[in-house]
Amino acid sequence: MDKFGKSQPVKRVEDVRFLTGAGRYVDDIAPADALRGYVVRSSVAHASIETLDVTAARSAPGVHLVLTAADLAEAGYTEGLWGTTIPNRDGSMGASPFRPVLATDTVRYVGEALAFIVADSLQAARDAAELIEFDYTDKPAHLGLTSGGEPLHPEAPRNVAFDWGMGDEAATAEAFKTAHRTVSLEVEDNRIIVNAMEPRGCYAEMEGDRLHFAVNAQGVWEHKKHIARVLNMAEEDVRVTNPDTGGGFGMKAMPHPENFLTAIACKMLGKPVRWMSERTEGMLSDNAGRDLRHTAELAFDEHNRITAYRVQTVANMGAYNSHFAQAIQTSLFSKVLMGVYDVQTSWLQVEGVYTNTTPVDAYRGAGRPEAIYLLERVMDRAARELGLDPWELRRINFIKPHQFPYKTTTGETYDVGDFDRVLSRAESFADRAGFDARRAASEAQGKLRGLGLCYYIESILGAPVEDVKVTFDEDGGASIYVGTQSNGQGHETVFTQFLSDQTGIPAHMIRFVQGDSDLIARGGGTGGSRSVTIQNTATLAAVEKIITAFTAFLAEQNGVDEAEISFDDEQFRVGTSNVTPTMLEVAQMAREAGRTDLLTFDATATLDARSFPNGAHVAEVEIDPDTGHVTVDRYTVVDDFGNLINPMLAEGQVHGGVAQGLGQALTERVVYDEDGQLLTATFMDYAMPRADDIPMIGFTTEATPSVTNPMGMKGCGEAGTVGALAAVANAVQDAMWQRGVRQADMPFTPQRVWGMLQDARIAAE
Repeated sequence: MDKFGKSQPVKRVEDVRFLTGAGRYVDDIAPADALRGYVVRSSVAHASIETLDVTAARSAPGVHLVLTAADLAEAGYTEGLWGTTIPNRDGSMGASPFRPVLATDTVRYVGEALAFIVADSLQAARDAAELIEFDYTDKPAHLGLTSGGEPLHPEAPRNVAFDWGMGDEAATAEAFKTAHRTVSLEVEDNRIIVNAMEPRGCYAEMEGDRLHFAVNAQGVWEHKKHIARVLNMAEEDVRVTNPDTGGGFGMKAMPHPENFLTAIACKMLGKPVRWMSERTEGMLSDNAGRDLRHTAELAFDEHNRITAYRVQTVANMGAYNSHFAQAIQTSLFSKVLMGVYDVQTSWLQVEGVYTNTTPVDAYRGAGRPEAIYLLERVMDRAARELGLDPWELRRINFIKPHQFPYKTTTGETYDVGDFDRVLSRAESFADRAGFDARRAASEAQGKLRGLGLCYYIESILGAPVEDVKVTFDEDGGASIYVGTQSNGQGHETVFTQFLSDQTGIPAHMIRFVQGDSDLIARGGGTGGSRSVTIQNTATLAAVEKIITAFTAFLAEQNGVDEAEISFDDEQFRVGTSNVTPTMLEVAQMAREAGRTDLLTFDATATLDARSFPNGAHVAEVEIDPDTGHVTVDRYTVVDDFGNLINPMLAEGQVHGGVAQGLGQALTERVVYDEDGQLLTATFMDYAMPRADDIPMIGFTTEATPSVTNPMGMKGCGEAGTVGALAAVANAVQDAMWQRGVRQADMPFTPQRVWGMLQDARIAAE
């Protein structure tokens, strides 16, 4: 690993400023004189707008501007939010209804933006909002994961957003027809809310004729593109910056209506405008996650080998196509649909439906957790029905090391893997041999204990291209400008550490710069576990350019051939002389020689293929049957992340991901009533995981380096969540199986678990 990084557990340097209150979050750095924006939102889920009278609000004290959809249209702002569209199975395109920045004639979910008020203070804007007259005619709300019902959009009369399929449907059907044994399972994947530590926020200000838009997002270039589009501006006239961002999880990758409203108001008034979401406001308006219903089937031969896998999924799109939802939910789902198993044929069918709820988009690893959760749940059910050890069933069906590179039935090529080796390490690390004794001890206390396994694989995704810029500065240090955006992952530490490893520049002399569309040509942002792999690949390309240019410069300065110049990751050496300058010293020599062309280096890297992190999660739960309370007593992870740059940060990422997965498995669930009112709009009603829900997490790695990037990395950002859902669910199912519970769906709240146990008891009587 020395060639591409020292793989040292370096502590996060950014934590000092975060913990001492020196973070630069968007609400901290907005202009002090900025006007405050406030969004007036729909109180009903589905209705025709009869009256939206803002006359009184416009004349309220302190109010500078009130915008409605009619005002936007009159000012020439007629573009809406962009959403992906994918082909249907019949070759036609999925529905593509217009999503306005402000509701026009119809509201389609509680919390949809109706008007935007800009005032001297937030309180003045709120007071003005009370003066707005909003009259409407109710329409029936469509909330179920089914087609039909009251149409939300003329373009989708049956509320079907798309009907997509992938694989060989006929061959899969034949495999099931001739199978020795088939197993099926219906699984629900509960809707969840992001609840990042820092809610969404932004501000806009004019810098001469240019618009500066600052947003706590997951990158700047996607937002730059769409701000320019909606505001009818040239992209070069828009600068987008990202300050520190307190959590993203995919939800902050895509634009939301408030971004455009803030920017439009700034441009119309010529004054800075800021907007910050409150927690309940975010719960009502942030793009949500998950909310799917699956039916999965496996076909087996007489040797318990999987011959076919068939999946039917209904996915809630919410009220509109969101930025990535359709493409992410289908393409990412299919990347890891087969998991780590050698399957001959498969068929995946996903139907997206519109409902009167907030739009659902990619976050917390969307696509990968859904696919692995589904597959690992049905694998666990198959083991029970086949009378086989669930660990052994997985070993029988693993893709074997000699089969790599392995092309799945969905067309994805896995580069490397040794899944049996990882699973064997997990079996030992989790002390599976001692489980029976721990179960007996729980039973002696009247408790139920279950063991759950998930073997996951995920795909490093996102844009395959990334840029970097390295400069040598007048103060004698260097700066690295990156195209990704930290949302709390520790980029400042890992990227400076990596550049230091490759150049010998002390890490404390490297300035880290992110999130400014004026300072670097482009960037793919953060998402899909891409950041460290693709950004460091770009850094390697920049370092190669620097070494080449500095070698030529030193050869010229010393009158020797370039072949006599070498670099050992810390110093240049000029032939057999005692001339051994560091990279910073060469940069200073170039500056003194007037060679400004040797002080800035740009590089672009492209990954031609994906890498595939994988690993085993083992959960042990204990259930109190009298109360239904589930305790995750032990949790063990063995991951194959390939080569690691900073093991400490990797482990931290896994801990955070597991906590997210445990939250969805144990406590989190979005609930709407029959009229589309959100019943879980505060932390009194929406149960985020707490410290006592999270056990100590055992973590280690068993690496098989990737061959798709020069560092052998595989990424780790979402791996914790991908594995946690099924591991906990399988453990809960294992614990309750002995009491006759045959269907256990998340979240495993005490009330739900107690109810499952009571239903099983009554059914057995």
